[in-house]
Amino acid sequence: MVSWSARVCGCRFWSLSILGVVLVTCCNVLLTIRMLQNSPDCETRVLPAMLAPPPGPPGAKPRPSVPPVSNASEDGPVKEEFSVNLQLGRWDARRLYKMFDWTSVGAKYVELSQRFCVCLATQSSLDRLFSLAQVAHQWAGPISVALFIASPDELKIAKVYVKFIRNCYPTVRDRVSFHVAIPKEHPSFTSEARMSAGLENEKLDCSKPEASLRLLMRHRRPEAARWRVKLPYPQNHMRNLARRNCQTGHVFVTDVDIVPSGQLAEKLDAFLRKQRCSVDGHCAFVIPTYELDERVRFPQNKSELVRLAKKGLARPFHQKVFIYNQFATNFTKWQMEPEINQEVHVSHNVTNFEFLYEPFYVAPDTVPAHDERFIGYGYTRNTQVYETFVAGFQFRVLSPIFTVHWGLQNKKSRPGWRERQNSLNRRNFEIFKREVFARYQKDPLRMLNPRVKHTPINTP
Repeated sequence: MVSWSARVCGCRFWSLSILGVVLVTCCNVLLTIRMLQNSPDCETRVLPAMLAPPPGPPGAKPRPSVPPVSNASEDGPVKEEFSVNLQLGRWDARRLYKMFDWTSVGAKYVELSQRFCVCLATQSSLDRLFSLAQVAHQWAGPISVALFIASPDELKIAKVYVKFIRNCYPTVRDRVSFHVAIPKEHPSFTSEARMSAGLENEKLDCSKPEASLRLLMRHRRPEAARWRVKLPYPQNHMRNLARRNCQTGHVFVTDVDIVPSGQLAEKLDAFLRKQRCSVDGHCAFVIPTYELDERVRFPQNKSELVRLAKKGLARPFHQKVFIYNQFATNFTKWQMEPEINQEVHVSHNVTNFEFLYEPFYVAPDTVPAHDERFIGYGYTRNTQVYETFVAGFQFRVLSPIFTVHWGLQNKKSRPGWRERQNSLNRRNFEIFKREVFARYQKDPLRMLNPRVKHTPINTP
């Protein structure tokens, strides 16, 4: 039998234990409430890095991988977003486009430009800007973005979307600086665009950058949405704008939908700091670019990419659309080289250079600029690559790094405005190739020989 005193002591001990639990619980509740009150954003979400494309109904295109997102930065919502003073800016050489530098500066852009020796210079029209979320997630170095704004409607949308994407993606907020170009042919930029009042009240989802941009783009007036028919996209102006605002000794000029492989900036930086080019310092390092089926995960390394290529789920960029675009890279040789280690190295030299070759490559910032007489489509990127080749740069293919473009592309009919732009640029090329010869006194591809037939430009 348990004594009466023992029972009393037991009851008192049990009561004290319960009281202690209640006190601890109350303290936790009070602390939680206080933390929520002091939090800049209670709805912060973080998604797993590089999510696999979600399953969908048969035949439906799944979303590509999505980088981590959050609705606020650690220091609270972004304060400085996107500023364009239309009374300032600078004109291009022919006063066709007005440029605005540093409309938005990455919080760590200066620091990253001092830490890395290579900068990613990319360009985009507003409707493709959603790709920047994944690019910034993959590239840890500084990113200089040239953004083309075609109308006052797009300028208002850009202000909302840049604020959104910088708020949602810390990598964009920290690494990316924006620069803007607008066309002279739209003087109405000086007046306020009359758009629906609901633009800034749209409910945008941080996990869906593409869908959010499309939601905003619906606010454009019909005439503003048809700008491509009459107004050519100044690709070379945009490439130069992005590159000239890089602060590093090397530049990697790309399009906004070209996504780098994992740790590309870090690996390139290590390689460039120790590499020694044997041709008087004139080397251009080609990064192989592949198209990737949207149903698969983003490849984590070269071995995964090669495995996908053997299954037909990845292939060289523009292989089916315009094979000359990347053919000289020699993807077969690149894929056959075993992936012994992860350090960046030269796989092989480009030995069959041809005029239509237009790889994405890293080079010193001393390479020739993109010729801005070529506006729109046709003869834009390949002319710059050709002049770089004539200037004496040796193109060398790097491994095991790569870049990816989402979606397997196929030939399709081109709109009439694309062919008109191509025809105009073809005329400019006749003058361009003579100027290149006069500048370098070299014609390695015999471009000036009328008997040599060159495949006509038919780029996508």
